[in-house]
Amino acid sequence: MVESHIDVEDSACRGDLKVYLDAAPGVGKTHQMLDAARDLQRRGTDVVIGVAETHGRPETLSLCEGLESLPLKEVEYEGKQLQEFDLDAALKRRPQILLLDELAHWNIPGARHPRRYQDIEELLDQGITVWTAMSIQHLESLSDVVASITGIRMRETVPDSVLDRASDIVLVDATPSELLERLEQGKVHLPERTSATGEGYFSPSNLCTL
Repeated sequence: MVESHIDVEDSACRGDLKVYLDAAPGVGKTHQMLDAARDLQRRGTDVVIGVAETHGRPETLSLCEGLESLPLKEVEYEGKQLQEFDLDAALKRRPQILLLDELAHWNIPGARHPRRYQDIEELLDQGITVWTAMSIQHLESLSDVVASITGIRMRETVPDSVLDRASDIVLVDATPSELLERLEQGKVHLPERTSATGEGYFSPSNLCTL
């Protein structure tokens, strides 16, 4: 892990963006983000969860306990009731640090912004520091490279300019053997269009290359 210093003091200027970045899903970037947030909360920092994608994993869910979470907004789409991040509630709450997982996420049609990174831009412009997480296969400039390695092209990508504006990037990694063990234990949320067994994407050679 490589992590740089972050200043969490209140500021009237633009908020800071901190990104937890990994080479492959499942190494624990959300877990590490929540763990760091809990540590800052214990030291008196006002930390709030906007979205934390736990995928039902008990160890990740336990890290959310004790952290304030904003209720998700109910949105009707194509006759279904769905839940989405509530941007206006976050702007009203104005925590020192807002955790907003899954940087590459597409919002439900009809939201103020089509993409989560655009929500984050608005939060940063309002002076709110945001922590988020993503895997490199979602970075626009690397999507072709990753697709050539894995045979899988990600639909959700993030412009490189978003990462360029981050004040802190935390690299979260694991060895291929560790990640494959997590996969076998059901601790990995598979990326879109990968098989249930992780064949192809999670081959040892692909993980080493990534």
